[in-house]
Amino acid sequence: MKIALVGYGKMGKIIDKIATERGHSVVARLKEFPSQELLNDPDAVIEFSHPKAAYKNLKFCLEQKIPVVCGTTGWLEHREEIEQLAADNNTAFLYGSNFSLGANLFFALNKNLAKMMNKFPEYDIQLEEIHHVHKKDAPSGTSITLAEEIISYSHKYEAWKLEETRDKSLGIFSIRENEVPGTHSVFYRSEVDEIEIKHAAFSREGFALGAVIAAEWILGKQGSFTMKDVLVL
Repeated sequence: MKIALVGYGKMGKIIDKIATERGHSVVARLKEFPSQELLNDPDAVIEFSHPKAAYKNLKFCLEQKIPVVCGTTGWLEHREEIEQLAADNNTAFLYGSNFSLGANLFFALNKNLAKMMNKFPEYDIQLEEIHHVHKKDAPSGTSITLAEEIISYSHKYEAWKLEETRDKSLGIFSIRENEVPGTHSVFYRSEVDEIEIKHAAFSREGFALGAVIAAEWILGKQGSFTMKDVLVL
């Protein structure tokens, strides 16, 4: 298949390598805003840019009826509009806050643990995420996914916020240090003990492979999807 990469930073370059190794043709490597000519007639777009550019990039590509896989976080206030745009143009859109297989298994584990722990209000919940200093948004999209999943099953929390859990707000500590690809932890703490689940990425390759697999999967489909659909979780 022919893939256009919109956003060609560190992640874009790794996706390029993996897509090529899997036999695909990368027909565009864009650091700037896409145009029809620059995209070069791809079968799918993989978008890993930055929060301020993502909305316009996605809108343009979907208006061209091109399927899009997006891994950029920090723009989700526009998600409903983008998903509607995919439907209106009879094409496909797939957003992933995290494309790695392990992270998506972690999402499923987090969901099941949240359902179980809702019966035990003596436990308070705190999230922590650690990323490299180049990451533009905080908290991470992965943390937001984890928090929203917990809140959907919780009688204690109504929203998430940065920093410490307090009252009805589920807290997320966002730490930026060195070149950490991404570490996410969920803590359940009572007065007598603590339960922790954790996912630590060792490199960006897992994210990149997942994005390419998502692009392969999305061909010929219409609607909006997530990695849960790709991995049947």
